[in-house]
Amino acid sequence: MRKISILVISVFLFFGCKQKPVVHPTFYYWRTDYQNKKAETDYLDQFKSKSLYVRMMDVDFNPDLQLPVPISPIKFSDPIPQQTDIIPVVFIVNQVFNKIDTTQTIVMADRIAKFVAAKVKQAGKQNYHELQIDCDWTKGTRNRYFKFLEQLKARPLLKGKTISVTLRLHQVKNIVSSGVPPVEKAILMCYNMGNLRKYGDQNSILDQHEMDQYLKDYLEQYPLPLDVALPLFEWAVVFRNKQYSGISKRIGKTQIEDKRLFKRRENSILYDLLIDYPAAGLKKGDVIRWEQVSAKDLLLTSKFLSRYLAPRERNLVFYHLDIDLLKHFKHEDLQKVIADF
Repeated sequence: MRKISILVISVFLFFGCKQKPVVHPTFYYWRTDYQNKKAETDYLDQFKSKSLYVRMMDVDFNPDLQLPVPISPIKFSDPIPQQTDIIPVVFIVNQVFNKIDTTQTIVMADRIAKFVAAKVKQAGKQNYHELQIDCDWTKGTRNRYFKFLEQLKARPLLKGKTISVTLRLHQVKNIVSSGVPPVEKAILMCYNMGNLRKYGDQNSILDQHEMDQYLKDYLEQYPLPLDVALPLFEWAVVFRNKQYSGISKRIGKTQIEDKRLFKRRENSILYDLLIDYPAAGLKKGDVIRWEQVSAKDLLLTSKFLSRYLAPRERNLVFYHLDIDLLKHFKHEDLQKVIADF
């Protein structure tokens, strides 16, 4: 009996003392000009971030040239902080893979590898260890996209480097049709998960119901190691005559709370524009859906994900490094989110 008691206590102590996996918090940098602003760099220091995910460029198809071309590449007005590694990110519009063949994807892979290497040097870095490709691939583009990833890995400039990809919720649930990309790891994008274009007062940035529907029964079995990306951003989604009109970059928290401009519908995130607002290209009667994410939303998301993610060392990436967004969150609130993983 004594031996059994000792065994039970030993097992309890083993599991009770088992350390949680290491989590590396960091951020995306998603602007076209990198400036080393102290207020933003301080966040990297506060969270002991060892790396920064930096968008290098978008890639889209140019119908005149009949080629994929770089769009809005970043410039570096300042170098990345010496103590911070750079993880370059390249966003590729999914339709590119409907327009080009596998011969052209080799050329695109080669050009991306060279472009990224040059930009990393402009950022003041001699090297990097991971390249992330951001593409919301579909069943129809899967084969060409996966072939491109294999071609990219084979570029001499990427020898010894990790290739990671972004992963959307639907690609987790629909793994048979979406396939599993031929890379070392993926990052689960836990935002932009609702129907942005659908009229109504749903929050398309972060939706707990959507996560439950797409991840609950599927996430645990996903075969690739997963990092996680969570949103900090907010935006104004514009509807005219109940039809989606776009996202207004001219409408922020200050404007949406101006009662001379907008009237909020009771218990809703919908706002009616009271007057013409030519500075933002809006007309009286337009409806704004003001979407944002709270610390409570992030905590609910982290608790949900921690139940279904395989326990392992991972990066937790907040989108994105912007003091105007970060000021809405207390340091201790984000630390609670990090601790959940």
